[in-house]
Amino acid sequence: MSQLFSPRSIGPLTLKNRIAIAPMCQYSAVDGVAQPWHVQHLGRLALSGAGLVIIEATGVEAAGRITPDDLGLWNDAQEAVLADLLKGLRTYSQTPVGIQLAHAGRKASTSAPWKGGRALTAEDGAWQTFGPSALPFRDDWHTPKEMTEADMDRVVTAFEDAARRADRAGFDLVELHAAHGYLLSEFLSPLSNHRTDAYGGSAEARARFPLRVAQALRDAWPRTKALGVRFNGSDWVEGGVALDEVIGFGRALHEMGYDYLHLTSGGNVARADIPGAEPGYQVRFAEAVKTAVPEATVMAVGMIVDAQQAEDIVVSGQADFVAIARAALDDPNWAHHAAVALEQDEDLPPPYARAGKGHWPGYGR
Repeated sequence: MSQLFSPRSIGPLTLKNRIAIAPMCQYSAVDGVAQPWHVQHLGRLALSGAGLVIIEATGVEAAGRITPDDLGLWNDAQEAVLADLLKGLRTYSQTPVGIQLAHAGRKASTSAPWKGGRALTAEDGAWQTFGPSALPFRDDWHTPKEMTEADMDRVVTAFEDAARRADRAGFDLVELHAAHGYLLSEFLSPLSNHRTDAYGGSAEARARFPLRVAQALRDAWPRTKALGVRFNGSDWVEGGVALDEVIGFGRALHEMGYDYLHLTSGGNVARADIPGAEPGYQVRFAEAVKTAVPEATVMAVGMIVDAQQAEDIVVSGQADFVAIARAALDDPNWAHHAAVALEQDEDLPPPYARAGKGHWPGYGR
């Protein structure tokens, strides 16, 4: 029996296998509202055979969007469209669906990657960005406003409100985004946090605001639904966040009542040299946290592209779950194909069953 295809719980939520579809920005919303693109994108991922699908980074306030095209969850219109999307999806798929709640911090107010990926100009509709310190991500990006206590209070409230909206919309899971150089990650890293007050300096101080947000989200999100967090295992730059700090942050979140810890890396500084072409290059961070906090449920992500590779990660105990991203865009049936490779039931939806192995001579072509 494949361990990758064995059931496993994330807190109160039981998944049919250990495969999650990681959040992937689509930059296709209008005023934060999901569009038909999101319906087809999420619909096909919900039929992918994965045990869980997590919707892309979703801004908790307008200033927290990466681009003007990001999803948002700060108003009624955004909530209503996501609720309708989920209602439709559940007429053909019982796959649990989560949403990643995020604030882009100093990396906000930029254009989508295929529109240049640059800081917006005033003519483009640029907005004020915020960060732990007045340090731009790059020299040609906006200089963020150093956050005050009032700014922090506003952001905490925005996360709480977004969590309540996500609950009403019908999501099964929320993932807190504390990675990739966005706001909470910026506070955690000494490369982007140069504060001299209670929110900067030591690892404990740098984690103070992220943990405050995490606690507010824990209090706002129902205990009957799953709650996780994505955070960096490394900045890939000397002087960045240290592994013992990463482990300490993960332990604090687990003790706070977070149901899973999702380890990724990078994005905090533009000059980082990330070995993104190496299969499983981030698994080491998941393994380090799992080893130090064995009672925690840990998810690994990053260039996991092969069924046996994913199986080995779970069997070895490096992580409890694997998350795939680009591999699922390349092959929306990745999990079904992985099941066949590991000699498990392909579990295709009945209307698609005749395309499965043994039913169609062109299978896998």
